[in-house]
Formats: sequence, C-alpha cells, structure tokens
Amino acid sequence: MTDSPPKSLSKPENRNQWLILIAAFKLAQAFLFFLIGVGALQLLHKDVGDVLARVADHLRFNPESRFVNFILDKASLLDDRLLRRIGAVVFIYASLDTIEGIGLYFERGWAEYLTLAITASFLPWEVFEIFRRVTVPRVGLLAVNAMVFVYLLKLVIERGRRRLGEAEEAAK
Repeated sequence: MTDSPPKSLSKPENRNQWLILIAAFKLAQAFLFFLIGVGALQLLHKDVGDVLARVADHLRFNPESRFVNFILDKASLLDDRLLRRIGAVVFIYASLDTIEGIGLYFERGWAEYLTLAITASFLPWEVFEIFRRVTVPRVGLLAVNAMVFVYLLKLVIERGRRRLGEAEEAAK
C-alpha cells in the first residue's frame, strides 16, 4: 500500500502568518467596537454626565482637572437619540471588522480587497488628524494601518501577476 496518508495526518498547509495576524487585529478591533456599542446602549435613559462623574470619582481623577471637566461638558451633549446612533455606527463597524477578520483568516481574496478599500479610506483622515495634532496613538494607528495597506496591496498584486502568468501558460 503506497497510498498517501489521510489529509488530517499529513503536514498542515502553510498559512500566511501575516494575514492571520491582521485577521486577529481586525477581530480584536471588532470586539472593542462591540463593547463600545454595548456601552452606548447601556447609557440610554441615564444622565451620562452623572455616570461619567461617578466613574471619574471612582478612578480617583482630579475633579478639577481640565480633562475631566472637558469630558463632563461634552457628556451633556449626549442624548438618547445620539447614543442610539453611536451604538448603530459602532455595531456596523464591528460587523465589518468581523467580516474582514474571518475572511482574512480563511485567506479569501474578497476580504483582502475589502480590507484594502476600508483601510485606504481611513488613511487620509488619519494623516489629517496627525497634521492637526501629533500624538503617539495617532502615529501608531497610522503606521499600523499603512503597513496593513502596503502588505495587502503587495499580496494582491503578486497574486494577480501569478494568475496572469498561469493564464498565459494555459493559453500556450
């Protein structure tokens, strides 16, 4: 018997580790946005300023700091209608990130194109935000998204060239 071993016992196929890492990043981001959406919905029918003041007190923030006062002033702008909109938007974005993450994990071409399009659409805004005010998180986010974009673009171009080469070989 010279049959090959069953597929489950054979050497596992090579997976693109970078795509798995990007997929994990997208799924973690989806989880974060899901939590933000749940948090927004939990604040419905509550005084958001009062809730944030209690959180700041519990975390022992200085109640007279400019940051705490800024957050509490902005919290007064949040009403139920705006909280529902925030919840809807972040749930939609969490869904997109989940779709991207699962598609990238299974190395689907459509997921690579979707991730390229969404990432490219946010890059100009991220650059604008850095020009407005340079912070470490903004620069880090831009760097990560730029690396993801460049890597996926390179991957898509290489696969396209490979398919074109295979099509030319088949035509001969």
